[in-house]
Amino acid sequence: MLTEQLRGVRSRGQVKALGRILDSDADARAAAEALAASQGHGAVDDLDGKRLVRLLLDRASSAQVRTNPIHRDESFTCMNCGEEVPAGGARVRDHCPYCLHGRHVDNVPGDRAADCGAVLEPRSFSVVGGQVTITYACRGCEHVFRVRAHADDQLPKGLRLNDER
Repeated sequence: MLTEQLRGVRSRGQVKALGRILDSDADARAAAEALAASQGHGAVDDLDGKRLVRLLLDRASSAQVRTNPIHRDESFTCMNCGEEVPAGGARVRDHCPYCLHGRHVDNVPGDRAADCGAVLEPRSFSVVGGQVTITYACRGCEHVFRVRAHADDQLPKGLRLNDER
């Protein structure tokens, strides 16, 4: 029952509420201490209920896991048209400015699509906040994401970037 309650804890208020239960209910406190011992934590006698709940949740280590893509800014040869594409510099160059195709090289630890290496195909274009965005889909893993177009991209006619006045 305690493990189910811990799974349901999402907010600080819920941590405090469960901590109050552990402070007032000796059986719940004993179950929490047994769970802490099974997780390899040392003595928890001196912890109040809230701190014991925070220890059992172990959110500090999960907060250190990176989940957002890390785009690499490297020069590359386009897999689609064969053109040599230089690195982007201030803005990561992640697609070919000539044919707008790219290569799926995101690096997210644990992401099954990371480094799949397949060709990214532009699927659609939109203007969001005055910037042209390109929606891509990976041929290999069907990962879909959006990126901002660069000033030197050869976009379809009718699409213009804000800074091209």
